[in-house]
Amino acid sequence: MTVALVLLATALVIVVALLTAAGAGKLARMDGATYPTALTRAAVTFAAVITLATTAASVFATLLT
Repeated sequence: MTVALVLLATALVIVVALLTAAGAGKLARMDGATYPTALTRAAVTFAAVITLATTAASVFATLLT
């Protein structure tokens, strides 16, 4: 049960990170950025969401144990 919950939460975080990165890339292109710049902004946004989720999980794990 716990493994399934962890996998589900991980999948959800990855999907949210991908959607956020796609939105950031699209907004960058609409703003007139070149494709490499838009891809860089999307990658930075993806990394930021993953880092934020990891930090939040770490804090919750510390508080719950």
